[in-house]
Amino acid sequence: MHAGIKNSPEVAKKLLDSLQNDLRTISSDSKRKHPEVKEASETIQLKLRTISTKNEGNIIAGLVPASTEIVKPFVLGCETKNPKLIPLCLSCVQRLITYEAISTSAAEHIIEMLWSLMESGQEELKLLQTAILLLTTNSVVQHDALAKAVVLCFRLHFTKDSTTINTAAATIKQLVSAILDRVLAEDQIPTTEPPVPLNSEELKAGSKTPPKSLRPCAGDAYLLFQDLCQLVNADQPYWLVGMTEMTRTFGLELLEAVLTSYPSIFSAHPEFSFMLKEKVCPLVIKLFSPSLKYRQGLPPPPSPAPVEKPFFPIVMRLLRIVSVLIKNYYSLLVTECEIFLSLLVKFLEPEKPMWQRCLALEVLHKLSVQPELIKNFCESYDMKQHSTKVFRDIVNALGAFIQSQFMNAPGGPASQSGSKLPDTQGTPPAMVAGMPVGGGVSPQPAFMYRGVWIPLVVSIPTGQTRSVFLEMLDKIDHPMIPDGFGVSIAFYCLLEIVNSVRVLILGDVEEKGKGKGRLPGANKELNEELINSSWCGMLAALSLLLDASTDESATESILKCMETYANLCGHLGMMTPRDAFITALCKASLPPHYTLTILNTHNASSPKSLNRTSSQEFQYAMEPIERSQVVAVGTALPTASLPAGAHQGPVMLTAKNIQCMRALLSLAHCHGGILGTAWHLVLATLQHLVWILGLKPSNGGSLKAGQQITEATSTVITTAVMADLPVLSAMLSRLFESSQYLDDVALHHLIDALCKLSTESMEVAYANREPSLFAVAKLLETGLVNLSRFEILWRPVTAHLLEVCQHPHAGMRSWGAEAITSLVRSLLKHKFDPPIHQNEKLQISVLSPLQELSGIPHGDIRQRQLDCVLQVLHSCGETLQQGWPLILGVIGALNKDHNEKLVQMAFQCLQLVVTDYLPVIGSQHLEVVVEVAARFGLQTQELNVSLTAIGLLWNISDNFFQNRQRIKQDLDSQKKENGEKSKGKEQELPPFDTLWMCLFRRLGDLCVDSRPAVRKSAGQTLFSTISAHGGLLQQNTWRTVLWKVLFPLLENVKKFSSSASTTRDELTTGNILIHHSRDTAEKQWAETRVLSLAGVARTFNAKRRILQHLGDFPRAWSLLLEYIETAALCRNAEVSLAALKSFQEILQINRDSKDKSDDLDLPQSMLRPPSVEEMHRSEDSSTASSPPDEMTISDSADNDIPLWSVAWKVWVNIGTNATKPPDKSETAPGEKVYVPSQHFLTALMHTFPALFDHIKARFTTSDLQQFSRVLHAALSVPVHGDASPFIIPSYPEVTITPLQEASLNAMEALVKAIRAGSFSLQSMYPDLFDQLLTCATFGVQAPSYGAIQAKSFNTVKGPQVDWVTMNFVPFSERALEMVVDLYRDACSHQTVIQAHVLHNVLKMLRLPLGLKYDCPSPSTWQQAITAFFSVITLGLPVARKHPADFEGMWQELARLFEDFLFTKHPSPPTLSMEDFQRDEAIDCKMVHLIRDEILPYASNVPNPFVMKVMELLNRGSIHSAMSDTFVDTDSSRKLREDFAKTCFETLLQFSFVSKKSEEGAVTRVAVLSLLQRCQEVVKKYVDDERLSGKCPLPRPRLAEITAVLKAITTLLQSLKKAPASCVEAAVWQQVIQLYPALVECTTSSSPQVTRALKDVLHEYRDLLTPPPTLVQNGR
Repeated sequence: MHAGIKNSPEVAKKLLDSLQNDLRTISSDSKRKHPEVKEASETIQLKLRTISTKNEGNIIAGLVPASTEIVKPFVLGCETKNPKLIPLCLSCVQRLITYEAISTSAAEHIIEMLWSLMESGQEELKLLQTAILLLTTNSVVQHDALAKAVVLCFRLHFTKDSTTINTAAATIKQLVSAILDRVLAEDQIPTTEPPVPLNSEELKAGSKTPPKSLRPCAGDAYLLFQDLCQLVNADQPYWLVGMTEMTRTFGLELLEAVLTSYPSIFSAHPEFSFMLKEKVCPLVIKLFSPSLKYRQGLPPPPSPAPVEKPFFPIVMRLLRIVSVLIKNYYSLLVTECEIFLSLLVKFLEPEKPMWQRCLALEVLHKLSVQPELIKNFCESYDMKQHSTKVFRDIVNALGAFIQSQFMNAPGGPASQSGSKLPDTQGTPPAMVAGMPVGGGVSPQPAFMYRGVWIPLVVSIPTGQTRSVFLEMLDKIDHPMIPDGFGVSIAFYCLLEIVNSVRVLILGDVEEKGKGKGRLPGANKELNEELINSSWCGMLAALSLLLDASTDESATESILKCMETYANLCGHLGMMTPRDAFITALCKASLPPHYTLTILNTHNASSPKSLNRTSSQEFQYAMEPIERSQVVAVGTALPTASLPAGAHQGPVMLTAKNIQCMRALLSLAHCHGGILGTAWHLVLATLQHLVWILGLKPSNGGSLKAGQQITEATSTVITTAVMADLPVLSAMLSRLFESSQYLDDVALHHLIDALCKLSTESMEVAYANREPSLFAVAKLLETGLVNLSRFEILWRPVTAHLLEVCQHPHAGMRSWGAEAITSLVRSLLKHKFDPPIHQNEKLQISVLSPLQELSGIPHGDIRQRQLDCVLQVLHSCGETLQQGWPLILGVIGALNKDHNEKLVQMAFQCLQLVVTDYLPVIGSQHLEVVVEVAARFGLQTQELNVSLTAIGLLWNISDNFFQNRQRIKQDLDSQKKENGEKSKGKEQELPPFDTLWMCLFRRLGDLCVDSRPAVRKSAGQTLFSTISAHGGLLQQNTWRTVLWKVLFPLLENVKKFSSSASTTRDELTTGNILIHHSRDTAEKQWAETRVLSLAGVARTFNAKRRILQHLGDFPRAWSLLLEYIETAALCRNAEVSLAALKSFQEILQINRDSKDKSDDLDLPQSMLRPPSVEEMHRSEDSSTASSPPDEMTISDSADNDIPLWSVAWKVWVNIGTNATKPPDKSETAPGEKVYVPSQHFLTALMHTFPALFDHIKARFTTSDLQQFSRVLHAALSVPVHGDASPFIIPSYPEVTITPLQEASLNAMEALVKAIRAGSFSLQSMYPDLFDQLLTCATFGVQAPSYGAIQAKSFNTVKGPQVDWVTMNFVPFSERALEMVVDLYRDACSHQTVIQAHVLHNVLKMLRLPLGLKYDCPSPSTWQQAITAFFSVITLGLPVARKHPADFEGMWQELARLFEDFLFTKHPSPPTLSMEDFQRDEAIDCKMVHLIRDEILPYASNVPNPFVMKVMELLNRGSIHSAMSDTFVDTDSSRKLREDFAKTCFETLLQFSFVSKKSEEGAVTRVAVLSLLQRCQEVVKKYVDDERLSGKCPLPRPRLAEITAVLKAITTLLQSLKKAPASCVEAAVWQQVIQLYPALVECTTSSSPQVTRALKDVLHEYRDLLTPPPTLVQNGR
């Protein structure tokens, strides 16, 4: 209890209270039988009250002096032996002890009391409890009292009650610890007493008094330890008086406990250490004697004394003590430890019982985990000349033990004891491929060798000990040793020894690194001794275990040990052991019996224990497969040193092989720096393993699984190892990545080994065998991590790799290229100091191998090269600088042998350069970019690439434009630096313009490529570029553009176009469906020609302001027009049409036309050159991207009449030659006739107005006549039957065609100009009228075109005929309108009068008016009559004024009257009554015209004309119907009653009013014949009516008689109005004769007849009385 708590008044009071209560209880319980106890109790109660009163502050302090008296009642109570009192008394005593209220004398009384109770055998557990409290609470009990208390506990330990025995044993152990703890506490207290010298003789003798040199507590502890040794040695104790019996096992346990827990006491006190040397060690050696002498399974020696058998509990405890002695007291007992260690080694001998060997192994295991001990052993024994090589012996003994376990047959001397036990060792469970089988069986770790199967039965973590048999303190007999226990512990011993050696050696290395190591020489000596002592035995044991192991974890541990040893040997420069361990690892990694020459050379350094006889090899051939699962079956790697058939069958890799491979990898990875020449060994092994596993190189040189199919067999990888392959691959990669930490020499060794391996692989490949790519791949990986050591590795590595790239084996060279390209990429990204982009020489060195690849003809190398370029561009394009020519050279290294994919890849690189890096490429390299891009355009392997390359050129041009200032400055400054080295015309251009010219020329080359799509795209790009960026060029450069780019382009296109094939080439087009307009080379070239011409024309137009200032502009203009003319006269419709569009372009027609016919004529792509983008390009004012001011250009060009004269001549030539009709020979059946298209002709006509605008100042009559010829020829061109539905509208919807519209516009332009023009222009009126009149006749008389037979448009139904004439109706009507309008203005013009224009007009009008109802369209004659009225009204007054000029006109007019009024083409039956009446009104209008405009002026008109007119009027009044017979039933409704009436009236009006006898005579004849005819009609009617009876006559007959009656009425009215002198008597006579016939008609039943008859008869009223003249004559 804590001192503060004990001293608190409350606690003390509580103690007093409990004591008082207990005393009262004791008093009451003992008052009868034990009065002395009662009395003592009462006395003490009073005393306690007194103490409480006196010592209120510290009651406990008051209790201690009185404690001897206070314990008296309790001691007396215990002496009563009363079972009721004893426990109560002991409890009170324990309470006093707990509160430390006991003095030394009181304690002695208590011990006496406890001894008494012990002897009587009462309350033994309470006794022990009290004793332990008394001795451990404080140290009041010392010396003899202490000894007596200890003896008391020992005596209780040997009672018969097991509980008491066990409790006593625990109590003793606690007491021993407490006694020694007192020493530790005592040593903490400083002392002032002088030290007493040590008397060794006295110590040797032994005594019950402690040495004087020791303090009290130490003395007690010394005496106790001395007596324990005495007791174990079966001698009498000196101090522990009263001991009756003691067991050796218990004594050994107590000794071990003391030695384990209190080594500091032994080292601090020489007395103790002396006793250790003199007593403990001899005792241990003596007790080991039976174990050493005993030979299990051997006959007893001849000695009479029987050999004592070793006793397990003793041996086990002895070994525990030995373990503690060596561990804790080695420095005190160097010699003794040598003996102990030798004993341990002897214990491992095969003759010893297995349990004894296992105990020794457990001790060795405990020792091996302590590196410092191993170091001490080596220093103290192995390094001493005449000493036992303890460390070597331990290692060898462990190996020998393991080997003996495999060599001995089961049940032999190595079995458990002399008796035959069940045969459990060496019987493995049922196994398949190394895996135990059975229900729920998990694989048991084990070793299997030569048919012996030994399980691994324990698992101990590294650096820890886990004893099994050393802890069996309760066992009397030796336990059953499980199968494999010994091997398991020996195995762990080896592991720990390796670990300790590693800590010792590498610990020293680390310390040296920190500057804290001991002397290097001493350390090196120790380290070498550690290796030399152990490596042979270790390698033998580990190799055997590795071979035998079936457990992955155990194998891993073994491999780790081998790796560690190899590393240690390497560090210490010990080549032989290093290579021996590496060879062992390599052999373990490869399949069993694998032939690898390189490993056999190292056999000399391998331990002999690894060698086997051939019969054994055969016998145990399948063991590796049983031990470990087969995870891969593959083929052996062919090697140049072995013949081709050395490995016929497959080789099998087990899981253990894979594990060993990992270890090998780990060794090389972690300790590559110490491998040196062994690299070749390691790498060769890894190469073979990788091959067998089918791992193939992948990106960066790492390996990954890929099915490797060979002729013999294929690699089979089980799922067990499939997941491991990526791990192995990663380990391989990490191995070579770690080469960056190797020094230069080690790196050289590694690269040398790889190159050697690679050369061997190349030799194999030359023999047409599949090579391994391992070395090349790993050379790459090594290079990648050592970029900083560029100078060391670059030249040897790339030189070797370039050799590999040229190898005929595809896989080899592919990897060579992969390696070179990866290294180049990585180097460019590597951070050098100074950076690579500032070190031109370094950059070129890096890129040179990449460029050298271009010289290798293999396509796969090219592909790798391009992949690299692409990645270089992506990763470090900004920093290439001086490397650009090399990179561009690689990209542009095109070859005809390259396939499409390679071309695409190379082009992808170029695209990246152009899109991302143009701004950072030096201006001096830009021309190279253009050249390379053009090279891609010209290559023929991949069309899409060519097309996209052209797009790139556009992008490049755009970049030039955007960065023009920077590029211009760079180039100019560079030119200054270079000076004037270059001469020649081209060099006169500024550098920036030279760059543009390079671009234009390359595009020009592409424009004449053999592929149409390329030509089209290049043409569009060329003209877009010139249009968008031409403004940047200086004026002088434009001359070069014209004569070096544009005109050569036109010439080349023309040349290729004219020689192109006209047949479809199935080879080039294949089965692709191509539109008929592009299915031959000629048609495709036609498109190119269109594009080129249009582009040049547009360029001329857009840049005219610049071009006009060039001296040779007229020559260029003429040449361009010449090209246009040639193209327009080309027999290809597309080209010819486009030529006209280009013509229009340079005339600036339709620049912004919204005329829909224009869009119809030509697709947008043909109408405009491909510079539609230009509007959206740059906003720079210096470019010509926006349309120029047309007015300005026109004005400047107008002044240059010769230019336009040339243009006019070209137009006339085109028009004349293009519209020339084909000869008869050309139109023969089967001949293909060329006829210009309507689009072409329309465009030709469209061109005229603008052109005329420029030349009207010098336009002559001959020009007009040429124009007229062209116009008429163009209009007469027929349409092909196939095209007619698209051009000629259907009949009801007659509209004007685009060509006719354009022709009219052209003529209107002429009309306007001539109207408003000078007198010389107006002199062209007659020719103009001729032209218009000719056009007007086309409506009824379509023109013919040479010998071509064409059908009229309205007779064609479907495209079944070859040629169709145009529909000219609307056109001719419009032309007629123009004639009328023009005549209205020019009728009185002198030239018009003199040229008899009116005569010609009437002659033309007579055609439609004569045809009348047979005109193609009814509107034709109707418009003609309207025009006639307009013209005649205007012309008659002029004609009357100039009778001499119009003589011929009257006759034409008379013919016109006759042909129209009495047409030979009757009206169609379908004509409606309204239309008939309308037409009759027109006839009447014409009679009115005669009446009003001609007959009144008869004196000024030629007589024959008047006679003709009168004749016509007579005919009109008689032939009132279209037929000569009145009884024509069909024409009854077509009787022109109004017309007849008008004719009569006109005729009579002019006949009877006129005073001229001639006229009257003509009229009288007509009247008489008319009256005669009327009489006949009336008479016939009367007769027919009679015959018909009640049936009415047909309506036409009724109409006829009605008309006749009306005519008679009219005639009578006229006769009566006429002067009497003008009417002959014969006429009246005839009239009177008619009367009776009229009266006969009164019987008619028809109301209309009777009405007309009534009107006639009324007229006779005035005739019923003869006139006065007649009466006078009658007289």
